[in-house]
Amino acid sequence: MSADGQAGSHWFDDAGPVVRPYAMTRGRTSHAAQHRLDLIAVVVTEPHVDDPEADDTLSPEHVDIVELCRDTPQSVAELAAELDLPVGVVRVLIGDLVDEEYVHVSRPVPPAELPDESILRDVINGLRAL
Repeated sequence: MSADGQAGSHWFDDAGPVVRPYAMTRGRTSHAAQHRLDLIAVVVTEPHVDDPEADDTLSPEHVDIVELCRDTPQSVAELAAELDLPVGVVRVLIGDLVDEEYVHVSRPVPPAELPDESILRDVINGLRAL
């Protein structure tokens, strides 16, 4: 208990938690897999992952990401919002989890690889003509 009678109050200041985001990533600002982590990239927990809390190498934020993505796939942006962390930090944490095979990331289809709109309209018009 601290001098003012509040247990653990030394971990918080007026702005919130004292632990800064760069401390969560051990000072890293990027990850080797970061180029694949768009804001709309979808993160899914691997089916073989049972209890991430049993792995003492994972931080609480890593565990939170694994748990959030277990039942419902989440985008990088959704995870950052849910965890109230900067997107850059979340990208690094997700990269760690990808390396350790706790999660996998589904990348969105780049616009250049999507079918041309005129082809889709021709298909629709052809179906209507049937």
